[in-house]
Amino acid sequence: MSRMGWRTLLRWILRLAYRAELRGAENLQGLGDRVLIVVNHVSFLDAALLMAFLDGAPVFAINTEIAQRWWVKPLGRVADFFALDPANPLATKTLIAKVKEGRPCVIFPEGRISVTGALMKVYAGPAWIADKTDAVVVPVRIDGAERSPFSRLNRGQVRRVLFPKIKVTIVEPRRIALDPALRGKVRRKAASLQLYEIMSDMVFRTQDLGETLVEAVLRARHIHGGGFTAVQDPTGARISYNRLLTGAVALGKPLAGLTSRGEHVGVLLPNVNAAIVTFLALQTYGRVPAMLNFSTGTGNMQAGLVAAGVERIVTSRAFVEKAKIEKTIEALAEQAEIIWLEDVGADIGLGAKLAAMLDLPRLRSLHRSFGVRRDDPAVILFTSGSEGRPKGVVLSHGNILTNCAQAAARVDYNELDTCFNALPVFHSFGLTAGTLLPLVSGVKVFMYPSPLHYRVVPEMIYDVQATIMFGTNSFLKGYGRAADPYDFRSLRYVFAGAEPIQDETRDQWFEKFGIRLLAGYGATETSPVLALNTAMHQCWGTVGRFLPGIEWRLEPMPGIEEGGRLWVKGPNVMLGYLRYEKPKVLEPPEDGWYDTGDIVKLDELGFVTILGRAKRFAKIGGEMVSLAAVENVVAEVAPGQHHAVVAVPDPRKGERLLLVTDAAGLDRARIGEAMRKRGMSELSLPAEVVQVEALPLLGTGKTDYPAIQKMLAERKAEAAAPAGA
Repeated sequence: MSRMGWRTLLRWILRLAYRAELRGAENLQGLGDRVLIVVNHVSFLDAALLMAFLDGAPVFAINTEIAQRWWVKPLGRVADFFALDPANPLATKTLIAKVKEGRPCVIFPEGRISVTGALMKVYAGPAWIADKTDAVVVPVRIDGAERSPFSRLNRGQVRRVLFPKIKVTIVEPRRIALDPALRGKVRRKAASLQLYEIMSDMVFRTQDLGETLVEAVLRARHIHGGGFTAVQDPTGARISYNRLLTGAVALGKPLAGLTSRGEHVGVLLPNVNAAIVTFLALQTYGRVPAMLNFSTGTGNMQAGLVAAGVERIVTSRAFVEKAKIEKTIEALAEQAEIIWLEDVGADIGLGAKLAAMLDLPRLRSLHRSFGVRRDDPAVILFTSGSEGRPKGVVLSHGNILTNCAQAAARVDYNELDTCFNALPVFHSFGLTAGTLLPLVSGVKVFMYPSPLHYRVVPEMIYDVQATIMFGTNSFLKGYGRAADPYDFRSLRYVFAGAEPIQDETRDQWFEKFGIRLLAGYGATETSPVLALNTAMHQCWGTVGRFLPGIEWRLEPMPGIEEGGRLWVKGPNVMLGYLRYEKPKVLEPPEDGWYDTGDIVKLDELGFVTILGRAKRFAKIGGEMVSLAAVENVVAEVAPGQHHAVVAVPDPRKGERLLLVTDAAGLDRARIGEAMRKRGMSELSLPAEVVQVEALPLLGTGKTDYPAIQKMLAERKAEAAAPAGA
């Protein structure tokens, strides 16, 4: 039989057994005579799939050890092999010669079959080949074979299927484009990083999570099994995908009877199982949850109701009593109808639950009957009100699912993982990263109602053997102090965001627990993650590299020599704002670009460093001073305490700095000495130190700067008041 005949037979077998299909074949047309095809490696089927579906006569570069296996030799009838020893530079040079001869070359840059299910380390050799030959790089994604018996994942990592559906997707060609000035090791590292970015972008672009959040959960149920435990909370209740979706249908039906299609419905609940069921119940029936931030105060919540046009709020009597927010509920009830979950649940009898179970097979069509689409609003979150009244941030289903796919392209996780989430679901970090990402990815979620329980959280992590955790500097510092060194033995990844991670916190976690904190960066408006350090690519002091699919630009700032103001654009950027001044009127970002308000810089490898907020610079004596930089110095002088630097008007210098701190005995002299050692200008020295018992914090652990400004204004007014007034 001819080589073409063997290929036809192999293709027929793969299509019959795995319903294998090829997508994007047009991306291999008209590429010239130097082509490097790079493929993710997920199973022993990969080479056979490529041989069957790729046209032409490419050379397959495979590991020398694999090339010697008995079952590889018969495949030589279908394609040409080149045994590649990654440790032998001469082998790489020979492959370079073959590419220059005009033979398309297929190579697996990871060098081995994945044991995580995600992209693994990308070797420098393939990137060097592409750089040396100026070859067109064609990324190819194999999806589905990792669930077959031919993968190297164990049964705990993935739900095995004898004959899973397999897709081979050819993505648009790219080139390795490096700065000509780069040489030696720096150039090789930059090339390797760029090839990794090409491949992670390929994974991102080919990730199909579904059109809506409900469809994404249904997809996760199909892949991981209806009996897979999806959610758990401190009550001990474990909810499988089947129970979760059945509960969403059962609860959603009466909630739908009390609301209208597309209505913005307030949700006021803590991090418990019921919050996720309620969220999905509203989603299923085409309602848009507006997640109310109960830590921000009654006035801000009332402003949020106006901005988003919320007329009904779903909450729980048990939560209201435990949180002691009865007065807040009374105030909110003057603007919106309160729907108590206890009352709704009491009307859901056995018949309704059975009906919901019977509706489960047709849940997709039920959900689609409400006309919900990918670009429709999925949730409304609220800013903290640092720039006046809080704004409603409208995120679409596509925004959130895009961000989940972006993270999945960079971080490995599987069914063995448990994500511990104590960050509130009214915050984008807690909702997307801590709840929805694991939920649509087959990762168990343990919901904990408060991040402030510094002694309890480490014990709970130890008890449930959590492997993934999200936190902020303030919370992680508190856990680090209270935890036993063995409490965090199970943690694989700890991702930190929302505020800068202090050196003290990093050192504490590394020395006490042996854990690297992985800093990330984002905003509610970007669903939220923009950049992330990972176990594979990390640079301390930065917030990592931008996730795939994100465009960015830096605008120069007058008076600031380094970096620029960051603007971003991409499918994870919000639909727009809802403002108190224009209730329910969506204000989309102009041309899709969102102004983060942050001053950042990027190094030659693409790592992002946050220099400060544009609004957190003061102009003193004609010079721009970073308030964040001053806070960093103060944190070194008085570690383990909370500090905040704010700018106030000054008739002589324009502005002056005030330091608000809970560190007793901290004075300007110690701060000035530390600044001189760092070569900082004397203009950066705070003019006054204000000592307080505790600094006000937001629900996410961030410093509440508006509250501090208000506190200082009140102190100034009291000081100016006549004695006895």
